[in-house]
Amino acid sequence: MASYDDFTLELKNANPIDSVISSYVQLKKRGRNLICNCPFHSEKTPSFTVFTDTQSFYCFGCGAGGDIFTFVMKAENLDFMEAVRLIAERSGIAVPERKNNSPDNSHRRTRIYEMNRIAANYFYKNLISGKDKTGLDYFISRQLSPQTVKKFGLGYASDSWDELCTLLTSKGYSEYEITDAWLAGRSQKNNRLFDMFRKRVMFPIVDMRGNVIGFGGRVLDDSKPKYLNTSKTLVFDKGSNLFAMNYAKDSDSKRLILCEGYMDVIAVHQAGFDNAVATLGTAITPDQARLVKRYAEEVIIAYDSDGAGQTAARKAISHFSDVGLRTRILRMDGAKDPDEFIKKFGVQRFRMLIDKSDDANNFLIDRCENELDIETEAGKVELLKRVSRVLADIPSPLEREVYISRTAAKYDFPVDVLKVHIDDMVKKNSYSEKKGEWEKIKNQTTRHTDKINPQAKDFRKEAKAEETIICKLMRNPEDASKLREQVPPDIFVTDFNRKVYEAILEIADTQKEFSLSILNEVFSAEEMGKISGIRAKNEGIEINNASITDCAAVLKNHVSLKTAENISDDELKNIFTSKNRK
Repeated sequence: MASYDDFTLELKNANPIDSVISSYVQLKKRGRNLICNCPFHSEKTPSFTVFTDTQSFYCFGCGAGGDIFTFVMKAENLDFMEAVRLIAERSGIAVPERKNNSPDNSHRRTRIYEMNRIAANYFYKNLISGKDKTGLDYFISRQLSPQTVKKFGLGYASDSWDELCTLLTSKGYSEYEITDAWLAGRSQKNNRLFDMFRKRVMFPIVDMRGNVIGFGGRVLDDSKPKYLNTSKTLVFDKGSNLFAMNYAKDSDSKRLILCEGYMDVIAVHQAGFDNAVATLGTAITPDQARLVKRYAEEVIIAYDSDGAGQTAARKAISHFSDVGLRTRILRMDGAKDPDEFIKKFGVQRFRMLIDKSDDANNFLIDRCENELDIETEAGKVELLKRVSRVLADIPSPLEREVYISRTAAKYDFPVDVLKVHIDDMVKKNSYSEKKGEWEKIKNQTTRHTDKINPQAKDFRKEAKAEETIICKLMRNPEDASKLREQVPPDIFVTDFNRKVYEAILEIADTQKEFSLSILNEVFSAEEMGKISGIRAKNEGIEINNASITDCAAVLKNHVSLKTAENISDDELKNIFTSKNRK
């Protein structure tokens, strides 16, 4: 174990935390530390801090924290060992073999990847050489080339009850593993497994490292649901992934085309645009917006031209704005979606459409007229309110000035009146936004429900004392023996803090220096965030021997009070009676 710990420390030393995190987000210097908008939640005021002295990070907004391994675990949706392997691979460092490595989440993930790969090959063979040509006929009718079908690994799930289940069990996978991968369900009537995907054309979903993590399936008749996506598994969350992102991430273009469905993405790729992606049966999420931000500077939203598509576009604009992405809207007159537009008007017209795509602000301003009679006074007043809200949300003052002038001319508003009104709104919005961000951070760091250490809510003073002691131990592991004697773990009040304290004490007995990395295998990513927070919140605060003495007194006093509470009134009466007799 120690030798492997030495390897993780070596790997950590070879990969400074600012270097690792800056490959995902843009860091800015603030004093001795670095800051950025958190990559794990949407915010406009940076609360994500990288501490280069301790090679750790902590977000004061959402509580995420840890070291390079924790960061990569959260950013790439990996477990600890997978994060170690990924960092080692990027560094060109060989990972040593581990002995007595019992099955864990890493093993489960590997099995799910294997089963998904087998399933993808099964679906592809069904499509190409199976007896049922329904799926192949569908893709041919959509004018897909053989090369496109092969590139995306498209397939067909037959109408069999359990053909895929039988194939997987024959290869040594248990019924639990097959259901764990969401490739099968279990019948309530006879308790037998059944294939989750049946009689559907299949779209494999591939992650950034080339693993098949899930599937989307579409029926070709009136069955419901029309689309069925893999539910959440250990390797797949539809709100955190994007279809075809594995191709789009390698595009030379710094813009991504966001489509509404699988077939739109595939049609756009076939037309020669390798930067198209789609959500997986849901509206765009903040996680997906942050994923796009890692690979693009601009997003072109190519949603369907119907009402639902335009409403979804409006929501997407908001999420992309939150992460600082420029957004443009594709207006496809004469076609409902990119696939239809390319078929009707050709690739060159689609390329021109992209180059001339309207920016998001014009799209939002135009929508302000919906269901308003702007010839009436009431209609004009409501239009002014709606337009003002859009213009006040434009972050760049210069850009905002341009749109104010353009909008005033379009609707015949006095430009000075409109500018004063919007400037006032911007000031109010800025104040409310900063206040809201600050309240959010305070709630997260002080008054929010602590899911990691819920006992801290009832024992605030004791929990604070425990955290101070833990922080002292992290800073000075050489004082472990002295601290263990002065503050035995059994006087800790909260279970989580006791577990952390005991873990670091054990490390201090065998390691010359303390590193958060050694805790990664003992604690979850969420727990690592809490531990990192203990260190981050005490940053710059001196913790001397007198502080530890005071903290120890708080905990010992709690133990004394607890002991007193366990003495009954009758026992207490007898004690005093006995003393009086003497």
